[in-house]
Amino acid sequence: MAEELKKLTGRVQSVEGNKGIGGLNYEDLCIQPDVDLPEGYKPPKFEMFDGTGDPKVHLRTYCDKLVGVGKYEQIYMKLFMRSLTGDALSLYINQNLKKWVNWVSIASDFMDRLRFNTGNAPDVFYIQNLKKKPT
Repeated sequence: MAEELKKLTGRVQSVEGNKGIGGLNYEDLCIQPDVDLPEGYKPPKFEMFDGTGDPKVHLRTYCDKLVGVGKYEQIYMKLFMRSLTGDALSLYINQNLKKWVNWVSIASDFMDRLRFNTGNAPDVFYIQNLKKKPT
């Protein structure tokens, strides 16, 4: 019984992410503490993602907004939090930032955690064809 409880506790913790307060230094809280934005660079206004839409659409629009940055994935990583709000921001903040070593690791984790949004969203044609049943 104790072993099953331990397994279940581990699963819940992996689903909820790391909610422990770890270090509060800048290096512990910032995803890319050693990366500075280029002088004169003004980050664009991102469309905010709250966790209820399609995560892949958000990733594409986010990357399109970063056209002037080039291929500096550290800047992609550093600015990503600025495009999140609500539950999506909470999900991001409660993660262990050290596990994301590059942009692909953030994007993959983001897609994995919000994948349920992609298959459940009804499209316009589905909604238009909804009819009230006689019962």
